[in-house]
Amino acid sequence: MTDTTRSPSRPSIPLAVLLILCGMAALALPIVASWGVVLVIAWLIISSGVIQLVHAFRSKGVGNISWKIVVAILYLVVGGYLLFHPLLGAAALTLMLAVFFVVEGATDLVTYFRIRKASGAGWIFFDGIVTLILGLLVWRHWPSSSLWVIGALVGISMISTGVTRLMIGLAARRREMLEMPSEMRRAA
Repeated sequence: MTDTTRSPSRPSIPLAVLLILCGMAALALPIVASWGVVLVIAWLIISSGVIQLVHAFRSKGVGNISWKIVVAILYLVVGGYLLFHPLLGAAALTLMLAVFFVVEGATDLVTYFRIRKASGAGWIFFDGIVTLILGLLVWRHWPSSSLWVIGALVGISMISTGVTRLMIGLAARRREMLEMPSEMRRAA
């Protein structure tokens, strides 16, 4: 007998829907989402700085301690700067994202030309072109795109992940239903 109340697909479906809704909210409010991403990154960097500082005082050797303190202070300063200047942080992150997309797109195109006769190579070409164009568009409109790009991309990613998780959860649920005895399926 299968216990449907403890099915692994049960919690994944509402969580997937929640992820899709959060992604839609990020797309509807990309500036707020961008600001939120920068603040999360700022707090992560500050936390890393605190951990580095604690670790520095537990280390042995003068050179090692002083280097770790310098690194910890750098983490704390950068994290604090992002925390108090989130718009400038969003601009810096957007520029890094544009450079990343351009490099990734160019790398995909080089890869395509190396393996163009392989099955499915056209998808690498397609991905490379789309990624390169996206990077160039973000770069071309930088810094004005800084206010919305990060939030929009996070929203798109959340929706994509949510839809994927939803489809996987529904497929698992269908599989579980098919594996149930017929009398239990009618009751469910």
